[in-house]
Amino acid sequence: MSDTIGDPGHGHSPAAWTAVVIMLVAITIGTVAFFFAMAWLVWASAVLLVVGLIVGWVLAKMGYGVNGPKYSPKAH
Repeated sequence: MSDTIGDPGHGHSPAAWTAVVIMLVAITIGTVAFFFAMAWLVWASAVLLVVGLIVGWVLAKMGYGVNGPKYSPKAH
């Protein structure tokens, strides 16, 4: 059972989704680049991974995180 009052949301926010999508793309690119032995692209995907983390943090600070003023969860 879920407690709507005590449930923190578990990352169901625009900030979390954006960060995760960017990081998944980075991991995918890095995996393919590693397979084809393209070291520069592996490092570029590592940088993109960090960019995804920073974008998620910035969006959360802008209010798009779970408890932010710009985040409005939809009722299930």
